[in-house]
Amino acid sequence: MTILVTGGAGFIGSNFILDWLDSSSEPVVNLDKLTYAGNLANLAGCAGSNRYAFVRGGIEDDARVGEILRRNGVRAVVNFAAESHVDRSIHGPSAFIETNVVGTMHLLEAVRGYWSKLPNAGREAFRLLHVSTDEVYGSLQPGAAPFTEEHPFRPNSPYAASKAASDHLVRAYHETYGLPVLTTNCSNNYGPYHFPEKLIPLIIHNALSGKALPVYGDGQQVRDWIYVKDHCAALRCVLEAGRPGETYNVGGRSEMANIDVVLTVCSLLDSRRARTDGRSYDSQLAHVADRPGHDRRYAIDASKIERELGWGPAVSFAAGIAKTVDWYLDNPDWVANVTSGAYRSWIEKQYA
Repeated sequence: MTILVTGGAGFIGSNFILDWLDSSSEPVVNLDKLTYAGNLANLAGCAGSNRYAFVRGGIEDDARVGEILRRNGVRAVVNFAAESHVDRSIHGPSAFIETNVVGTMHLLEAVRGYWSKLPNAGREAFRLLHVSTDEVYGSLQPGAAPFTEEHPFRPNSPYAASKAASDHLVRAYHETYGLPVLTTNCSNNYGPYHFPEKLIPLIIHNALSGKALPVYGDGQQVRDWIYVKDHCAALRCVLEAGRPGETYNVGGRSEMANIDVVLTVCSLLDSRRARTDGRSYDSQLAHVADRPGHDRRYAIDASKIERELGWGPAVSFAAGIAKTVDWYLDNPDWVANVTSGAYRSWIEKQYA
């Protein structure tokens, strides 16, 4: 038996594949379009494995997805394929609708066609795990209870709206066709192989490059942070024991304001690779205009997955952020390869 991972060359997807190959003997097929944030260098360590295969393509190509499913006897699909950056969705929402909504619909159709023709035992065992975000729930007020799986969807960005739409489609395919789906809504991930348009790797990269460290508005936007390896462990639990049709919130129980995250990264860099002038990296802080529709706070109540499946975060933010900073310091070639001219132009435009 084999699992199909879509979007497996991205940040979370590649970490999941590496984690899966380390913890399971089951082969993996990775389907990825290799857009700007997809990077096969993330998976260089498993390229020669006879349990790993890569196919370049997108989830919107339902004929190709169906052929991959049939040829490999796939017993589960884990869907990471998505446009995933809020800032980019503000500048160009159409790509997010095409991939996250239309693409998800094509994936569901391909999977439904394959699943419907499996023998009874195969249909019973099959799963489609759709990986989503806490941003579908909108913004929380200070002191409000964290998001549960029953919280209404109130997306505030084109990205969040496209993911909310994809979540609704996945649920509808279960209710209408009986497709055995699972959905996870996770808080902010961080860790190795994170493309440096997101906050933590951007701060590390800019700090070491002597550039400004951009912080939106007052920096008091609160996020719940989870180390990516903890997220991967949660996904394995959901895939193995989650109830079809259910949603599971995944969080790290580590709420922090963005400014505090930035200052923590600066402090770690000060102790590991101090500036030659003796000043702290926090002297490079630069508050920039807040982005439109910026959610003030996210927080996840992960008690359902903890109660039903026995999963909980194992890595504290203090330990995880130290691991992350060390990884970026130890892998400068990876950073140099992904920070191309196109990426630099984007950052200059976004934080002008």
